[in-house]
Parts: sequence; C-alpha cells; structure tokens
Amino acid sequence: MADKSVITNLGIRIRQLIDDHRRLSGVCGELTAECRRQKTENRALQERIRELESELARMQLAAGLAGDRRDKEKARTRVNRLMREVDKCIALLDTPRES
Repeated sequence: MADKSVITNLGIRIRQLIDDHRRLSGVCGELTAECRRQKTENRALQERIRELESELARMQLAAGLAGDRRDKEKARTRVNRLMREVDKCIALLDTPRES
C-alpha cells in the first residue's frame, strides 16, 4: 500500500512540474518578446537622440554665426574643427596613391 501512495505522489508531482514548465515556458516567451520590443524602441530612441543632438549643434552654430554672444565661441570652435577636417581631406586628395 505504501508503495502505491509513493508512486501516486510522484505522479502528482511530475504532473505539477510539467504544468509549471509549460506555464514558465509561456512566461519566458512573453518576456523574450517584450525584451525584443524594448530593444527596438531603445534603438529608435537612441537614433532620435543623435538626430536631436545634431540639430542642436546646427542651431547653436547658426546662433553663433548670427552674433549671439554666448554661442559665438562654440560656433567659432566648430567652424575651426570643420575647417581642419576639410584641410585633412584636401591633404589626403593631394597625396599620391601607391598601387
């Protein structure tokens, strides 16, 4: 008799474990999908931040060139940096290429 109750208890526990596994597998799938959605949203928001930072830099440059005192130094610095980049590009174009 005792053996039968042990086997019955094991059967019940095994069914509970199977049910728990199915339930947790579903939860895991939902969380994985939510994680993917969050990563996609994060990438989109990061791209938006880069766009806004670029737009802000352009606006600050325009304000500095227009004579706004507080942005004038930033504008001068940016123009100088852009001029150095152009000079580097010209220097690269003037160097002979080795085949």
